[in-house]
Amino acid sequence: MGATLAASLLPKQGRAAGGALRRGVQALPEFGFTDGDGVARRVADFGGQGLLLNFWATWCPPCVAEMPALDRLQAALKPEGFSVLALSSDRGGRAQVAPFYARVELSHLGIWLDPRGAAGRALSVRGLPTSVIVDREGREVARLEGAASWDAPDMVAAIRDLIGPAAARPATDRA
Repeated sequence: MGATLAASLLPKQGRAAGGALRRGVQALPEFGFTDGDGVARRVADFGGQGLLLNFWATWCPPCVAEMPALDRLQAALKPEGFSVLALSSDRGGRAQVAPFYARVELSHLGIWLDPRGAAGRALSVRGLPTSVIVDREGREVARLEGAASWDAPDMVAAIRDLIGPAAARPATDRA
């Protein structure tokens, strides 16, 4: 199924009121962000994986509401070579995000930081939350502005379709 058709399967009940889904395939621009330890990272560091880039902040109520579903999505799809990169725009960085993760009991998401908004600007993010789905070839295949029920079965199926199958592991000789 093509990416455009698969993106149309994202369920209406998973969208926030007024949320707009933009479909299509386009190359990602170069941009950077940091991990929870302050190490500079790029999307290219996740080559071959399907990604959901979620732009959020601790002060954003719809963002906070969808974080547990993103945590469950990460747990469900990580074995398939998929990562949720929840890029926090909080200016307080890790010192602000880590206590939030502990309070909300997020145990599967890594801490990813974009406190100056460079990644958000590179991807033309207009508001929070915004999520960008990236296929295994590093292309944006769908975008959702607004909160969603990311771990709903039909949403998980649509994401699997959008990102494509994981690369098969090479067979090993048993000689």
